[in-house]
Amino acid sequence: MAVFARGVAAAILLFVMTTAGFTANRVIIILDASGSMWAQIGGKPKLEIARESLRTVLQSVPPDEEIGFMAYGHREKGSCEDIQLIVPPQAGSASAITDAADSLKFLGKTPLTAAVKQAAEALKYTEDKATVVLITDGLETCGGDPCALGKELKASGVDFTADVVGFGLTVDEGKQIACLADNTGGKYIQASDEKALQEALVQTVAAPAPEPAPAPAPAPASAKSEFNFQPSVVMAEGGEPITDGNAWEIYKAKSDGSRGDSVTTEYGAYNGNLDPGDYVVVARDDEAKVEQKIKIEAGQVYKPLFTLNAGTVLIHPKAYQGADISSEARLDFAYPGGSTTHYGDSKVVVPAGEQKLTVQIGSGSVTDTIQLTAGQTIEKDVVVGVGHALLNAYYTSGGDKADNSGVGFEIVKAKKKIDGSRDSVEHSYGPDSKFWLPPDDYVAVATLDLTVVEQPFSIKAGDNQDVKVTLDAGVLAMSAPGAYSIEVLSSKKDIEGKRKSLGLSYGDTWQQTMPAGDYVVVRHLSDEGHDKEMPVAVKAGERAEITVQP
Repeated sequence: MAVFARGVAAAILLFVMTTAGFTANRVIIILDASGSMWAQIGGKPKLEIARESLRTVLQSVPPDEEIGFMAYGHREKGSCEDIQLIVPPQAGSASAITDAADSLKFLGKTPLTAAVKQAAEALKYTEDKATVVLITDGLETCGGDPCALGKELKASGVDFTADVVGFGLTVDEGKQIACLADNTGGKYIQASDEKALQEALVQTVAAPAPEPAPAPAPAPASAKSEFNFQPSVVMAEGGEPITDGNAWEIYKAKSDGSRGDSVTTEYGAYNGNLDPGDYVVVARDDEAKVEQKIKIEAGQVYKPLFTLNAGTVLIHPKAYQGADISSEARLDFAYPGGSTTHYGDSKVVVPAGEQKLTVQIGSGSVTDTIQLTAGQTIEKDVVVGVGHALLNAYYTSGGDKADNSGVGFEIVKAKKKIDGSRDSVEHSYGPDSKFWLPPDDYVAVATLDLTVVEQPFSIKAGDNQDVKVTLDAGVLAMSAPGAYSIEVLSSKKDIEGKRKSLGLSYGDTWQQTMPAGDYVVVRHLSDEGHDKEMPVAVKAGERAEITVQP
């Protein structure tokens, strides 16, 4: 899997470097945050691979590059409008983008066509050179036509390009979105599995670069070697050289010895030729890094050794004792000098020293402290101790399930505070809402239109509960031809002879889920009053239709 994650990282880095670094245009990366990103490739969730890849790539992007970040499907389950430009294109945006990606919830639909259109507009593609990098694991689900959009953007843009990574798609599926890249002169990379991705990277990364202007042939660096720079990196003093998963960042050195312009970024075992001059070289493996100032002189071979003074931590998060490894777990590492977030089964290289680890599954979390020495590998299971609850709402006990994306569930603590309120724990929308909860007594608050019902329940570590909330409600469909608005009132008047307003909608039709009972439907001709009202009875599990005529 490590090769796969690095491959996706290399693919994205190729896009960023070829479109941003070399031609200095602005880029927006669009990440598919739909629910299908929870699917796994090689035992690892696709969303986790995408997050790690973004983190790796953006560490190597020069800080002056203007990169933005957009996501779709991360806030609502059933909405085609859930598209958000989270980080506008700007220099030094790497940390903001990785933080945004780490905080995404993957749960919605795939409006990829609309997202690319919005990204192009945010980049002012009709005025400036612009590039969009789309990473998607699914096809359009909101009626858009990516092929037609590609032609439109290419025709109306100054120099617009869309690069597309088909993440986990089949070949046939890939053909349906490759046209977006093809029609803009961009690249489509099929990343269906590790082997396919490697082949795609060979075709792209190994493609010959434009021929540089002729220059005098330099003198050989050494009669014994064709390379004048042969660095090696170890985890700890006396350790074996690292040749896989590591990166080399090479910068020109400024007069004060700080980093200047980026020269190259290489991966794994690296040997190269550098022109004579002063450089700053950064050796990196995951979260551990060390840098040295190097002076290259003609005719000399340099073999510097970099010591990361780091170790490896392997964490297997589990919801409860005896459970399988959780792909939904969030792992926050705080190590000497920084922090990072991983998801699911995780391997992280971090600087030696005290590691503070917080593992979160749902609303449950546990914190552990690990003492890590240089060169050491620590592997451990971390059990959060939560139970699982699957929530659904039903119109009547034993009746039809409320299979409606608008149904909402909020989990609150059963114990009330002094002011009578309860602490909110977590919330979700749609049927089959899933919650991981620490042992405690809770109340599930189900909301569907004008119906709000509470259902108490308790959870123990390792529980797997099916919580059914009975709404005792029906559906009221209202029509009032020519109305300015429709209002629903309680049927019973208070001591002052007034009825309580339960809800109002503008227009002449309205449909709501209502608790079983008697109501009055009011037809308003303006916002000043009403001209007619009619009583109506709603029965649990049934649909009532009413028309308030003029």
